[in-house]
Amino acid sequence: MLAKRLVDVLLSALGLLLLAPLLILLALWVKLDSPGSVLFRQERVGLRGQRFFIHKFRTMRPDAPSLGPQITIGADPRVTAAGQFLRRSKLDELPQLWDVLRGAMSLVGPRPEVPRYVALYPADVRDLVLSVRPGITDLASIEYRDESRLLGAAADPERCYVEQVMPAKLALAARYVQTRSFSGDLMLLLRTLKAIVS
Repeated sequence: MLAKRLVDVLLSALGLLLLAPLLILLALWVKLDSPGSVLFRQERVGLRGQRFFIHKFRTMRPDAPSLGPQITIGADPRVTAAGQFLRRSKLDELPQLWDVLRGAMSLVGPRPEVPRYVALYPADVRDLVLSVRPGITDLASIEYRDESRLLGAAADPERCYVEQVMPAKLALAARYVQTRSFSGDLMLLLRTLKAIVS
């Protein structure tokens, strides 16, 4: 646990330092592309059920929460032009390196969910998944990279997420917690980079 946290601190700090020019350019693009703040903050549930605010580059219109559900569905009209690229490339997730550095997240771990969906988790699975720090990436993030497209094809996207997608992602998260290792985390990081590049 201590070794994992040390790696998280070192790699997130290094990432923020090396990627600073890119982060500045992306922030400028978001700001110039549409009105509103550069960063998007949203409450998520983390380690041992503690709530925290996750950070991403804003990819939607400022009034997006009032125009639709918390999940993104298909070609969502709320997504900005810059946001489409940021989401597709996963570059919108880069500010979460700060969340890793401050201890709210890890580089690898179950993706943190919003409270309303965590409330639907089976109790035993919830306790298991929330026993570790949530991560920027995990197996579910790789397997469900096209989640919005899948939901966009569903007759009832919200129901599809709750009844099909979320349970499948939870099963992958539980498997990660039960089998996690340093080498496994390294492989997931490499798979994530490969998925982004490809």
